[in-house]
Amino acid sequence: MIFSVFIFILSLLIVLFSLVLMIGKNLRNKRQKDPVKEVKKFYNQTTDKFLAVYGEIIQAYRTKDVSSYLNYTAENMRLREGMKLLDAGCGVAGPAVFFAKRFQTIHIDACSISDVQIDKAKDKVNENKVELKVFPKVCDYHTINEVYEIENYDRVYFLESYGHSADKEKLLHAAWDVLKPGGMVYIKDLFKREVADEWEQHYIDKICKDIDRAYEYHIGTLYETLSILRKKGYILKFMKTPDIPLDEFEHLSISNEFQELFDIGKIDSWDDYVFPIDFFEILAEKPIIPSDEERHLYFLNKQ
Repeated sequence: MIFSVFIFILSLLIVLFSLVLMIGKNLRNKRQKDPVKEVKKFYNQTTDKFLAVYGEIIQAYRTKDVSSYLNYTAENMRLREGMKLLDAGCGVAGPAVFFAKRFQTIHIDACSISDVQIDKAKDKVNENKVELKVFPKVCDYHTINEVYEIENYDRVYFLESYGHSADKEKLLHAAWDVLKPGGMVYIKDLFKREVADEWEQHYIDKICKDIDRAYEYHIGTLYETLSILRKKGYILKFMKTPDIPLDEFEHLSISNEFQELFDIGKIDSWDDYVFPIDFFEILAEKPIIPSDEERHLYFLNKQ
């Protein structure tokens, strides 16, 4: 009798404990933020601040003459007349408008999760009379393969927008779907630095977490991105640091001016400053040849 009562009480406690765990899990899930919605909210609230400091080209790594860097970007993306481009995370369409004015027969679909940015992008497109070449749209760039036509684009590019993704595998797979065979994805963004010194790496990790939190970012590692690209079947054309003359590089004081608005990461002195990130640019091709053997030979022999 006593044993039966003990078993009953134990069973009841187990059920109660399970209920507590389930309720706690549900509460945690409710508290978890949707990263896409948070990025939308962030840019709807802060786009004017970005524009006040950076102008219409919202990129931290650039030259003093921004058009110089955009020309450099166009060359490294290997843009040509007649191409169809998808600007994934277009901001207020500054780069898209620039490319549209440089190339006469180019088509650019441009998307941002922020309706505030897209409203401003449409105004900029109309002001520059490129409304027949640039087409801004509100869209979560993780779903471009649901919103845009499959195998329709020569280039999909991310100009310091890639890091906002909390699911980089889904993002690069979506880019694959909308690229034509032979089309390429281009990424220019910041990646977490890696160093041998344990203390310095700990400090780098901390700063990166602060940046992520302040800017609704998800700073990735270079190897994570390269692994996703290679496993999907992309052919890596290059991975390198942006190559611009040092005297043309815009001093990071502009970042200080902006970071003051967010109270994060201000550089008070260069003497003991630890850089937490590296900028890299990556170009990868969706191959025309699908089989592994033929793709390997295609890669070896293609100029």
